[in-house]
Amino acid sequence: MKSPLPVRNGVNATRMRIPVEGPWATAMEYVLDRFSHVDPAGIVERFERGEVKALDGEIVTPTTALNEHMFIWYYRELPVEKRLPVELSILHQDEHLVVVDKPHFLPTTPGGMYVQESALVRLRVLLDLPELVPIHRLDRMTAGVLLFSANPETRGKYQTLFEKRRIEKTYRAVAPVRDDLKFPLVVRSRMIKSRTYLLAQEVEGEPNAETRIELMDTRVDASGQTLGLYDLAPHTGKTHQLRVHLASQGLGILNDPFYPVLHEQAPDDYSKPLQLLAHSISFQDPLTREPVKYFSKLELAQFPDHK
Repeated sequence: MKSPLPVRNGVNATRMRIPVEGPWATAMEYVLDRFSHVDPAGIVERFERGEVKALDGEIVTPTTALNEHMFIWYYRELPVEKRLPVELSILHQDEHLVVVDKPHFLPTTPGGMYVQESALVRLRVLLDLPELVPIHRLDRMTAGVLLFSANPETRGKYQTLFEKRRIEKTYRAVAPVRDDLKFPLVVRSRMIKSRTYLLAQEVEGEPNAETRIELMDTRVDASGQTLGLYDLAPHTGKTHQLRVHLASQGLGILNDPFYPVLHEQAPDDYSKPLQLLAHSISFQDPLTREPVKYFSKLELAQFPDHK
């Protein structure tokens, strides 16, 4: 369903389903009851200003009957967010595609405490492209190459590349070194990720996740620990796949607060980003039929000069 309200300040209007029947005479009464913890005056003002609409674009007023519309759209009142001290950069832009270098700590899309402080909302505002949407996602703690569709008419062609696994991605990670492992190493396992549990888990069963791991370089850090720079090629795209597969080999990524050991929640330490980088992405452009490849210009702290 297409929202009858345009994107505002880079943020989509919120859709709400209205019940067919209940103890509420109007849609506004239902909303007031549903959000009883929110300032009721602000909700009433949105209805009175005509900022609540139905699918056909009709304004939902304070007196609109409960069962007149199945869905309504409205703008959320967003809290003021402190700007994250990280910046994204644009690697490529045309009328169909925007490719960026997403920094560590910046989420791809709005969620939880991050709305305006997401790559999507920042880019919509910066580029004045309200129709921009991500074609894939990176974890908030992962940096690197990220693709956005700028044209709804061609969006499906790029999304199909991901659905049919016609995309090749490489990642770089910094982790400890084990002398007993032989590379390249292919890790396969069955992974599950519950929406109610923070961590992804490996379980018994047919593998649904595969990662090729190659050790590219080693260096000794200031504490005397030997660290390796790893090239990672995921064949699948499960949540936290690379972090889990490296940790399962005793190669937990440097500064990872989740794997192999879950740390207590703490404020972001911008001096210690997760040492995981989406290094490159390549595919045959579905419009030009030409091969393209985009590389991140970001670096991992322990191997800043490695190409």
